[in-house]
Amino acid sequence: MARVTLLYFASLRDAAGAASEPLETAAPDLVALYAEAQARHGFALPVERLRVAVDGAFADWRDAVRDGSEVAFIPPVSGG
Repeated sequence: MARVTLLYFASLRDAAGAASEPLETAAPDLVALYAEAQARHGFALPVERLRVAVDGAFADWRDAVRDGSEVAFIPPVSGG
């Protein structure tokens, strides 16, 4: 099991009702970790539409979940 902190932005933050949350997980990789969060909060966005960052650096969805990491799920953002 790994203890991580999940960070949510934009529509994901709204759906989760929080900007971050601690989580204990057995997810083997970041895509499985997002699937856990998606099931927990009902996120509508598929993983293909998101970026993921670990400890402040963009990561690959196939990267392993590391204990103590801060994982950010970043949806597309429109600006103006």
